[in-house]
Amino acid sequence: MALTLTPILGFPIIKEGDCLSTVISTLLPENDICLQDGDILVIAQKIVSKVEGRFVNLNYVQPSSLALAYQPIVQKDPRLIELILKESSSILRVRPGVIIVEHNLGFICANAGIDHSNVACPDDGGEYVLLLPENPDISAQRIREEIYENCAKSIGILIIDSHGRPWRNGTVGVAIGISGLPALMDLRGTKDLFGRVLQITQVATADELAAAASLMMGQASEGTPVIHIRGFPYPLRESGLPELIRPKSQDLFR
Repeated sequence: MALTLTPILGFPIIKEGDCLSTVISTLLPENDICLQDGDILVIAQKIVSKVEGRFVNLNYVQPSSLALAYQPIVQKDPRLIELILKESSSILRVRPGVIIVEHNLGFICANAGIDHSNVACPDDGGEYVLLLPENPDISAQRIREEIYENCAKSIGILIIDSHGRPWRNGTVGVAIGISGLPALMDLRGTKDLFGRVLQITQVATADELAAAASLMMGQASEGTPVIHIRGFPYPLRESGLPELIRPKSQDLFR
């Protein structure tokens, strides 16, 4: 087996209203890539958020009393804290510089995934931040369907973001939107090299692909927000982000 990851080079600056599937379909032949059934495209969350207009001008955000109460602890702009609260279903931890939340999408992350970096702002004096896509699974499904219309190939789409992890330093790419590939592979019931039946092994295949693709994308000025993957060793199928979210009843750390 061989898993091949290829950055799609030549990506333009993405703006609100752009059609990502068209941009990607145009760039693939320029990068000598001809899509095949079973291929996967991994897309950075940021460009999905941009085309979907998930910009917020902080000048128009009115902090609530709760945001103002958190400000001395978090030491962030109370307008940003207000957005974090609105994008979250619960607050788990607070310390200077960071709020750990359960996002409205169901996963745990820092500052509700709201980002300042690589956000080109209109020249209107505004102070803009970028929210996560409203429903990344639906975004991934739409891009996949549009690409199928262009090339008639059955592929998978991953939308990924960079998250920190408990007990370990550094961020890593994780899947937040999934269409057309298994988010989780359940290996329980299969046997190991010595014939023992696996009892608990489930592999977060979408997150493993996300981490690998994130390494190719980079985190600064690389400008490679889409990665082509070939050689995924499992059959494609429908799935979504909920497969990766551990139920609260099974979460030992909350």
